[in-house]
Amino acid sequence: MEWLNYHHLLYFWVVACHGSVTRAAAELRLAQPTVSTQLRTLENMLGEKLFARTGRRLVLTDVGRLVFRYADEIFGLGRELLETVKGRPTGQPMRLTVGIADAVPKLIAYRLLRPALAVAEPVRIICREDMPDRLLAELAVHGLDLVLSDTPIGPTTKVRAFNHLLGECGVTFFGTPALARTRRRGFPRSLGGAPVLLPTDNTALRRSLDDWFESEDVRPRVVSEFEDSALLMAFGQAGMGLFPAPSAIERQVRSQYGVVVVGRLDAVCERFYAISGERRLKHPAVVAISEAARQRVFG
Repeated sequence: MEWLNYHHLLYFWVVACHGSVTRAAAELRLAQPTVSTQLRTLENMLGEKLFARTGRRLVLTDVGRLVFRYADEIFGLGRELLETVKGRPTGQPMRLTVGIADAVPKLIAYRLLRPALAVAEPVRIICREDMPDRLLAELAVHGLDLVLSDTPIGPTTKVRAFNHLLGECGVTFFGTPALARTRRRGFPRSLGGAPVLLPTDNTALRRSLDDWFESEDVRPRVVSEFEDSALLMAFGQAGMGLFPAPSAIERQVRSQYGVVVVGRLDAVCERFYAISGERRLKHPAVVAISEAARQRVFG
C-alpha cells in the first residue's frame, strides 16, 4: 500500500503559501536544495507537476491547486486536533466550499449565498471561481460541496452530480441616464444599432441574447465582451454601452452602479442552478440557499 509522506506535503504547502522555495526554506529552517528535492520527490510520487515558474515566482498548476486545497484542509484539521486534545474549544464553524461558475454575476452569487450565513450553526463560506468543467471536476473528488452555475450539467457529463434549479428570471438592460434616455422609447427594438456590452459567447446568457437578436432581427453594436460580469457592469457604469443583467438583481444593480433601467426583456430567461454530488440536499447551509432562492431571490 502506498503512503503519502506528510513531510513532503508540508514542504509543498509552505512553498505554495509563499510562492518561493527560498522564503519557504527560511521559514522551515532548511536548506533551499533540501526543500527543492522534497518537492521533486512529491511530484514524482504523484506523477504530476505541481508548480510552473512565472518569472521569479512559482505558481500552482491545476493539479497543484487541487493538492494545495487538500493540504490546507489536512493541516487545518491537524491544528484543530491539537487544540481539541489540549482541551481548548476550537470554535470552528461549519465549512461550506462553493464553486461559482465565472458566468454567474457576483450580485446573484452574493444574494444566493447570503442565507447560508443566517443558519443556526456558524458557517464559514469558501468561494472558488472558475470555469464550470473545472468546478465539476473538483466536485467529483469532494473538493467542493456545491457549484453555482447558470447552466445545468448535461447528460453527457461524466461527473456524478445532480441539478437543483434555484430559480429563473428575465433580463433587464441598464445604462447611464444619458444613454438610456435615447433608447427607452421603442424598447427592445431600440437596441438595434445601440452600443451594448455583452457577456462572452461561452455563456448561457449570451447565447440566449444572440438567439433573440437573430429571431427579432435586432442588430445592436457590440462594443465589448466580458467574461467577468462585475467588469462588464463597471464599463456600463462608465457609459461605454447598455448592458444586460438578471432582473432578479435589478434594484441592486441600479443602486450599486448608479445606472437606470432601459427596459426589461422577459422573452430571454436566465436560470441558475445548484449542482451537488447528492440527489437530496442535506447540508444545512445548502438547504438554506435553496429555500431562500426559491422564496425570495426568484420568488
